[in-house]
Amino acid sequence: MTAVIRKELVSYFSSLLAYVVIALFLALSGFYFHSNLSFFLISGGLDLTRGLWQYQLLDMRQCMLTLLPLLTMRLFAEERRLGTLELMWTYPLRDLEIVLGKYFAALLVLLLMLGGTLVYPLLLGPAEASMPMGALLAGYLGLFLLGAAFLSCGILISALTDSQVLAAAVTYTVLVLFWALTWNQAAVGAPALWILNQISLFDRLYTFFRGGIDTRDVTFLLLFIAVFLAWTVQALGSRRWRGVK
Repeated sequence: MTAVIRKELVSYFSSLLAYVVIALFLALSGFYFHSNLSFFLISGGLDLTRGLWQYQLLDMRQCMLTLLPLLTMRLFAEERRLGTLELMWTYPLRDLEIVLGKYFAALLVLLLMLGGTLVYPLLLGPAEASMPMGALLAGYLGLFLLGAAFLSCGILISALTDSQVLAAAVTYTVLVLFWALTWNQAAVGAPALWILNQISLFDRLYTFFRGGIDTRDVTFLLLFIAVFLAWTVQALGSRRWRGVK
């Protein structure tokens, strides 16, 4: 698995993909940070640090929704198109090790993306002292778990096709559907709305962004990741035994 992680990281950073995705994420996050900070400075009397970070983390969530499908689109689709996936199966690697290796490589890129935004609290200087560090870390934990869930969905879609563009488009569509589950509350009854709330990815973030950690939300996101990775292993194994390219 370690060898797969190294291979994927080399692949990411030997091309422009990782650099472009990270640069776009930091540029968009920086723009939102400037806009949100300007808004809170103009609107005097508001809770600057706590309110600012809730808005900022929500905007960074939107950036991840747009950009993370670009990280996962090539993980299996490109290998299948080039025929190198079949070559990988000749090595003493289990399907689970291949999937986890590729997934953890994408997670490391996600950590780099989020790590670059840690400069924003430093820019606030003394104003940030009123914001409990634990609350900020809780927000980042929620953002990381959400990004990890995005990546697990994307790697499954990539394992089902040999087209990078199709993998990115379908991943983005699936994630938007998860986002839109609870938008039209008037169109569904209370029982259906309760069910939709249980499987909604995005509604579970607000506790994190307010500085709290709910073990039920953490458990749901971890189960979401585990289920999608398990489906990826199953999809990979099924196509392998059928000899589908």
